[in-house]
Amino acid sequence: MPRRSTSKDSLSFFTNQLKLWFGQSHRPLPWKGEKDAYLIWLSEIILQQTRVEQGLPYFERFRERFPTVQDLANAPEDTIMKTWEGLGYYSRARNLHAAAKYIANTLNGKFPTTYEGIRALKGVGPYTAAAIASFAYELPYAVVDGNVFRVLSRFWGIQTPIDSTEGKKQFANLADRALQASPLAPSQHNQAMMDFGATHCKPKAPLCAHCPLSSQCAAFKDKRIDQLPVKAKKIKKKNRYFHYLVVNAGPQVILRKRTEKDIWRNLYDFPVLEWPEAKASEREIRRSAPWQVCIGDRPARIEQVSPPQQQTLTHQKIQAVFWEIHLEDAPPLETELAPYFLADRKNLSNFAFPKIIDWYLGDNSLYLKLV
Repeated sequence: MPRRSTSKDSLSFFTNQLKLWFGQSHRPLPWKGEKDAYLIWLSEIILQQTRVEQGLPYFERFRERFPTVQDLANAPEDTIMKTWEGLGYYSRARNLHAAAKYIANTLNGKFPTTYEGIRALKGVGPYTAAAIASFAYELPYAVVDGNVFRVLSRFWGIQTPIDSTEGKKQFANLADRALQASPLAPSQHNQAMMDFGATHCKPKAPLCAHCPLSSQCAAFKDKRIDQLPVKAKKIKKKNRYFHYLVVNAGPQVILRKRTEKDIWRNLYDFPVLEWPEAKASEREIRRSAPWQVCIGDRPARIEQVSPPQQQTLTHQKIQAVFWEIHLEDAPPLETELAPYFLADRKNLSNFAFPKIIDWYLGDNSLYLKLV
C-alpha cells in the first residue's frame, strides 16, 4: 500500500510540478504532436517492449513504406516481416498487419475513434489503447507503462508488486486520478509521465538531485529509490539448442518458413534440428529428419561447423550451431522438399530471418555469405 497519502494536495503538487518539468524538458520525437491515429498506433506498437532509440528508425521506415493503413493492409506479409526484421517480438508485426486489414476491409479504412473501438484491434491492450485515445483524440485515459509504474511507485512509496492483479488495479486507479487532477491536456499529461520516467526518474541513476518532485517523494526520503517499483515474479528462461543445416546446392541454399506456433513465426530459417544440448555428432546430424528430407542419400559433405551462437529472448535462451553442408549432385526439385525450398544466396537479403541467423549471415569469416 502507499506509504504516502494520495490526497488532493499530493496529486496537485505532483501534477503541477510535472507540468513545469514537461514545459522545459520533454523529448523531441517525430510522433509527438501527431494527431493521425494510424501513425500514433504504428509508433505505439513499435515501442511495445522496445526502447525509443531502437524503435525510432523502424517507425520512420514503416511510415515511409506504408503511409496509410490501406498501404499497410495491402502489403504482403513477407514485406511486413522483412521491414520488422531485427525488432523482435514478431507477433506485434503479425497483429499489426491483421489489424490493418480489419480497419481497411471492415471499417472502410477509418481508424476507430473510441477507446473501446481501439481496444478491439488485434494486439492492442489497455496501455496502447489509452495512448492512442489520448494522443489522437484527447480522450481522458491514463497510460500505465513501465515508466509510469516507476514514477508513481517511487513518489508515493507504493510497495504493491506492479505485476500483481492488486498492483495493476492500484496503479491504474492512481494514474487515472493523476490524469484527472492534471492541468495538462490528456495527451500532454500522458506524454509528460512517460518522458519523466524515461529521462529523469530512470531505472538506474535517476536524477534525484535535480528532481522537482524530490521534496515530497517517498522513495527519495526513505532512500528506497533502487527498491521501487516491486516485481513479484522473476522470469525463468528456457534453454533451447538449434542445429541448423546450411545446405548449399551450387548457388542455392535450402530454406524454410517457420509456420508453427513457436518463436519467430512466419520468419525464415534453415532446416533445423532441435537437440537437448549444444553438442551433436555428425552421425546424429546425418540421421536427423531435416537431413533425411533435404538430403537423404545424396552425396553430401559437412564442410564447417560454427561455434555455438546465442540469442536471448524474454523467456528463452537460444544457442545455435550452423552446419555448413555441400550437396554434391544436382539440387532436388522444389516440390520434393516441402516444407523446404531452394533460394539463391544472392537473394537472401530479401528474406526476414531471426536475428541469430542474420548475425551468422553477416559474419564474413564464415563460409556462407550474402553475395
